Amino acid sequence: MSAPAGAVRWHSLSAQEALGKLDSNAREGLAPEQARRRLAEHGRNEIPHRAGRSLAYIIAAQLRETLVLLLIAAAIISLALGDQTDAYVIAAIVVLNAALGARQEYKAEQAVEALAALSTPTASLRRGGHVVEVPLAEVAPGDIVLLEAGDAVPADCRLLEAASLTADESALTGESVPVEKRAQAELPEETPLAERRTMVYRGTAVAAGRGVALVVETGLRTELGHIANLLQSVSEERTPLQRRLDRLGRVLVAAALAVVAVVFVIGLAQGEQLERMFLTAVSLAVAAAPEGLPAVVTIALALGAQRMLARNALIRRLPAVESLGSVTVICSDKTGTLTENRMSLRTIEPVEPEDENGPMTRLALMAGALCSDAILEGETAQGDPTEVALIEGAARAGLDKNKIESCAPRVAEAPFDSERKRMATAHHTDGLTELPSPSAYAVFAKGALDAILEVCTATQSINGAKALDEKDRKRIETEHDKLAEGGMRVLALAWRPLEAQPQSGAEELEHDLIYVGLAGMLDPPRPEAAEAVATCTSAGVRTVMITGDHPKTAGAVAVEVGIPSPQNIAQGADVQSASDTDLEALAAKTSVYARVSPEDKLRIVAALQRQGEIVAMTGDGVNDAPALKRADVGVAMGVTGSDVAKEAADMVLRDDNFATIVAAVEEGRVIFDNVRKFIRYLLSANCGELWVMLAGPLVGMPTPLAPLQILWMNLITDGPPALALGVEPAENDVMRRPPAAPGDGVFSHGLGRDVLWTGLLMGSVSLAVAYSYWSDGLPQWQTMLFTTLTFSQMALALGVRSSSESFFRQGPWSNWALTLAVALSTGLQLAVVYAPPLQSVFETVALSARDLGVTLAAGACSLLAVEAEKAWRRTKTKRRG
Repeated sequence: MSAPAGAVRWHSLSAQEALGKLDSNAREGLAPEQARRRLAEHGRNEIPHRAGRSLAYIIAAQLRETLVLLLIAAAIISLALGDQTDAYVIAAIVVLNAALGARQEYKAEQAVEALAALSTPTASLRRGGHVVEVPLAEVAPGDIVLLEAGDAVPADCRLLEAASLTADESALTGESVPVEKRAQAELPEETPLAERRTMVYRGTAVAAGRGVALVVETGLRTELGHIANLLQSVSEERTPLQRRLDRLGRVLVAAALAVVAVVFVIGLAQGEQLERMFLTAVSLAVAAAPEGLPAVVTIALALGAQRMLARNALIRRLPAVESLGSVTVICSDKTGTLTENRMSLRTIEPVEPEDENGPMTRLALMAGALCSDAILEGETAQGDPTEVALIEGAARAGLDKNKIESCAPRVAEAPFDSERKRMATAHHTDGLTELPSPSAYAVFAKGALDAILEVCTATQSINGAKALDEKDRKRIETEHDKLAEGGMRVLALAWRPLEAQPQSGAEELEHDLIYVGLAGMLDPPRPEAAEAVATCTSAGVRTVMITGDHPKTAGAVAVEVGIPSPQNIAQGADVQSASDTDLEALAAKTSVYARVSPEDKLRIVAALQRQGEIVAMTGDGVNDAPALKRADVGVAMGVTGSDVAKEAADMVLRDDNFATIVAAVEEGRVIFDNVRKFIRYLLSANCGELWVMLAGPLVGMPTPLAPLQILWMNLITDGPPALALGVEPAENDVMRRPPAAPGDGVFSHGLGRDVLWTGLLMGSVSLAVAYSYWSDGLPQWQTMLFTTLTFSQMALALGVRSSSESFFRQGPWSNWALTLAVALSTGLQLAVVYAPPLQSVFETVALSARDLGVTLAAGACSLLAVEAEKAWRRTKTKRRG
């Protein structure tokens, strides 16, 4: 080859120049030996497939978080000190956490693999003067490819011949309608990918027509291969929850070690035994570590993933559920995501305004249906998307193509040609009764407006045909421009009555036509898209459209689905010319991007992330994959989505429904709310225990709690009640408030304050009860402290179920799992107090009915205090209006 791979702008070369550069022959193709040498030189026509993550890799990823590593360390220390029970409990929690997370992610990997097609594609080539079928991987630069409607394009190719050839390039460029191709043209080098009419690309398909093409690039040198290289360079982002919990883990480790060291020193200073204080310090360290947190988060995410699967969203990575609840921007592809990825007839504009089903409108619909090669089978139409839209629109008006074609069989035609930009068919029309001028035969034509007006001499109205004058032309052109500015694809329709049967051919059919009207078509928005966008807006989530389609089309769809500020449209050229700083400024105010490339999408997502936004990216095409991988949450379409997009995404929508994303946002917010509730409950309990152990000796008391008492409280409070908080139902305002700010930590919005005051309250009340008994010399003081603190934590679990609504209004059975968990933990605590075998193990004594009543009343203080705080917040909110 005379030029290095990737250095040639093939679209700017003529067909003969391209053949010369690759030393190929259009009639003969490559010789078999020549093809083998080129395969050896350039490699097979393959794009490496990313293997799914192994089970071992997934498990290892589950064990790398700071909190999990802290638990593993605590288990090892406990085991070294001979505390096997606690070591086994912690180990079981770690294993449960890893098993749940790994199971969900491994199942998702397997599901995505199952979505991939299990076929071996082939290509039809000319080799050595013969037409042969070869595996796609053995296509070489210089091969001559034969293309027919429905064929997948095997490599990047320069067209040599094109007969009414159109290609569906939506997966690569985002163009919503098939692109007309032509062979005899030379384009400027800077022509955007979506406008390179002389080229066809791997990853696209032939929508209609036929062609002959020269293979110019294969494998990773194709546009599709370029996107694969982009994917390799994009690293996966850690989710907001992962980042927040990792920060929390580091803070808790530092705080726990500091408090434990102080308690250890104070105990030794009071004369306690070194071994007992060491065990106490280890017990406190274990108590301070919220070992239930990873398990609760994983269980909450797993349950959320199961709920989303029932709503047709396959979660590939568990944290993606929560991450969607934190997103501040959803970058959505247009074609197939916000729209249905099919053309639909939106309007017929006859010469004179009339009712929707008036005679001239029906004449235009009839012309569009008859002058069409699309096929209607039952309620399903097949063929060119534009023609499908025409015959479906006619069918909705009661003009079934099959029925009217049986009354008016085709007798001659002039097929569509890219030079003429129109098509005409002739029909025997004796069976048609709705024609303005009944005749034996009629010609019907459709095409670009200028091409149709070129062969029209009159216009058709309900009062008959009249000569087409300059005033009519200007009025028709104005109407055409109005529809085009609305993002529609516009076709002109015409007809002519005949008395004798004509011959096929443009010269015979396309003259003296009568203009009928305009047909406006658009890829319609999904019915649920507007409501979904509105819900996102009310939830404080910004929706941004990023598409490869035409700016007018993108703007029209943005208006229909309700994207705010749809007039702010930027194009790929704007993105490419902007520096990183300028692009951040552009991204802050732009809601619609059109004519963008894969690199542009990647830069837009990165610019938003640099501004601190948490970005979800939706898409279905190969061109979406790099941005899907870079985004905080990548969401791929499962039905129309490419395999490359599915592999790059965190979540796959099995129904391609944009509204499912909104449901995922709600699910994610519920999970994040529940994680915050659990953290408040768990850390408040741990704070209360630490405060008791720190303040007790300072007021002269002996070490307040025995090591096993600390571990017991840790077990029954971090266990059932904490896990049950993870499945709390959604609060009423979950989708009527903005998402958590990207920079917010776990303790934001007063959570750290709430943890401190509730922890200090529980510890102080429990210590006050114990101090009064200890100062009176009563032996049950430690059991009173132990039980009061446990009951306080049970009451707190009930109180933190909602940040605003009263527990007494919610009722105990709106989260029956929590009510049962609190009852179970309370029963276990009573067993420790009253069962003789357990009394000796946990150093407890039986309490009288009066003493038990005191512990219950003191324990209820935490619930009453939290309820009072919520009532104050409700009053404050009400005053603000």
